[in-house]
Formats: sequence, structure tokens, C-alpha cells
Amino acid sequence: MPAPARGALAIAAAVLLAAAAGCSSNTGHTAKPAPTSAAAKGSAPAAGDAAGTHAIPVGVGPKPSYDVQAQPAAGTCKYHYTADKQPLPDPNCTPGATSPAVTQANLNDTVCKPGGYTSGIRPPANITGKEKAENAKSYGYTGPMGDAEYDHLISLQLGGDPNDPRNLWIQPPSPDHVPGKGPNNPKDTVETHLHTALCKGQATLAAVQQAIAADWTTAEAKLGIGKGGAPAAGPDADGDDQ
Repeated sequence: MPAPARGALAIAAAVLLAAAAGCSSNTGHTAKPAPTSAAAKGSAPAAGDAAGTHAIPVGVGPKPSYDVQAQPAAGTCKYHYTADKQPLPDPNCTPGATSPAVTQANLNDTVCKPGGYTSGIRPPANITGKEKAENAKSYGYTGPMGDAEYDHLISLQLGGDPNDPRNLWIQPPSPDHVPGKGPNNPKDTVETHLHTALCKGQATLAAVQQAIAADWTTAEAKLGIGKGGAPAAGPDADGDDQ
């Protein structure tokens, strides 16, 4: 090859090498596309994600009439117990479910409404009685049905969903229960305390729902609500004793 031609090729190669070096010198990594937000995907994050807490499912809310809801398969749910033998539900079967009809913005028109709120949205006994019998099979509960409550994990007075099976469980008696005397449920008192704190602005709706769903026995302590001086049961006391 003639010398002029060899010189032209050398110059061209040098130019190409310089261009390649300039393209790779910015970061040394291939640029990645920005992550797609949940809103861009057309779905909102589950409640609780923003605060780094456990997301609680959202149910359908109150309905003019209710249908019997299918329960988990027999024997698939297991009770958990605290150190002092208080019963807790299986979080895989009963994580709780909130009602979309109750929000922080409308508390005064819903759960904190004077005169009560829950009686108008509670499913009737002919629905919950059938669900309770099937849920007893889910949890393997074999005690007297009258001694157990079909309990809203997140109570109606705290914005729990009325008939979502994820928010209902057959709650066995607490320690020191006398067989045949009906339920003895200290969880009801905890719910009333949380309801009072909620309506006084001492705790947010999300906070009380998270606390009661996680462990009703520690909910007051988590929220800094004292156990002394329990308020009298008002019209929204959730005695789920079907």
C-alpha cells in the first residue's frame, strides 16, 4: 500500500478511537430508564406503603345488602397467642381489611358521627352466623360457638370493612373465661379506647387501623393511649358476639 494511503488510514483510526473514548467517559455504565411509578402503571400503592408500614387490604365497604362470603379452607388458619395467652388471628387468613367509605377527611360524618355509625352498616346475623360456622372450620375452632365471637379484626368503629372475610375471624375466649358464659373479649375495650383517641384527634385513622390489625393487645401502647379510665361503651361499641 502506498505511504499516503497508509497515513490516511492511521488518521481515520485515531479519530474513531477518540470518539469511542468520549462516549464512554461520562459514567462508565449504560443509562437505565427511570422507574415507572405506580400511577403511571395505572395502579395506586396499597395503603400503608408510603409510611413503610404493612399494607392493609381495602374491602368493598358498606352495602345495602350482604351475601355470605366464602371463608378460608378448613384447617388452613392457625391461632397465635401472646405470652399471656390472649388469642390473635392468623395474619395470612385475617390480615384485616379497611372500608373505603371511611377516610381521615370524613371521620365526623362516619365513625365519629354523633349518634353512632356502625349499626347502619353491620351485616345481619343471618349472614354472619353462616360465615362464623364456616370460619370455625377454617380455624379449627371446636369450642362452644356461644363462647366465641365472630370478630371484625379492624372494628367497624375504626373503619374496618363490614363483611370482607379478611377482616373477620372466630375469636376464641380469652384466659379466665367461664365456659358457657358467652364471650369475654377485652379486645372490645381496646377498640373503644382507640375510637375515643381517633375522634379526639389523638391518633390518625391509619395509625389505629395499623395498630389493631398488627396486635390488638399492644395497640394502645403503640399509640401511647393509656389503659386507665375506660370510657363507657357508646353506640358504636363493637360487640361482635354473633
